[in-house]
Amino acid sequence: MQKNIILTGVGGQGTVLASKLIAAASLAKGYEVMSAETIGMAQKGGSVFSHLRVGEGLYSPMIRKGTADLLLAFEPAEAVRMLPYLRETGTLVVSSHPVMPVTAALAGTDYTGSEMVAYLRREVRELHVLDGAAAAREVGSPKALNVIMLGAALASGALDFLTEEDVRAAIRQKVKPQFVEMNERALRYAGEHGI
Repeated sequence: MQKNIILTGVGGQGTVLASKLIAAASLAKGYEVMSAETIGMAQKGGSVFSHLRVGEGLYSPMIRKGTADLLLAFEPAEAVRMLPYLRETGTLVVSSHPVMPVTAALAGTDYTGSEMVAYLRREVRELHVLDGAAAAREVGSPKALNVIMLGAALASGALDFLTEEDVRAAIRQKVKPQFVEMNERALRYAGEHGI
């Protein structure tokens, strides 16, 4: 078994924590894990992405273009940016809620994300779109987006080597105690809403 997973978003969306939760849950089940993160301008709302490889016979943490089994995207433009990494039969789970880049805001550009989602609908066979902002409001915190999307990836079947309980155990291990209950609620969101 070998799974290639890319997580992508912008600074502040919890991309790195989501990657660490998948890694911790995988390690607890005895799988080998390799990961690499690029956080660059994360503090300024810049692109953040993580390569995560789980399984046997891993030799490098980096994923070649066209070989990712799952692209988990917290922002639609970032999904488009990383789309070349997804294999033709791979799964894309994306939040439709846009985060306006600083450059677009300064230029007065109108960016709604809808054009990115429309492009993804044309290009990706196995696509799951979730209004992450609405889901986060319902869960009670914008900081829950990463775990909501992780739950959506589980519900899609793309993380079939893990169960919700595996990820819940990782949440208890990696998240501060005062945020565990909220994150557990966030993890259940997609499954409870049929996503």
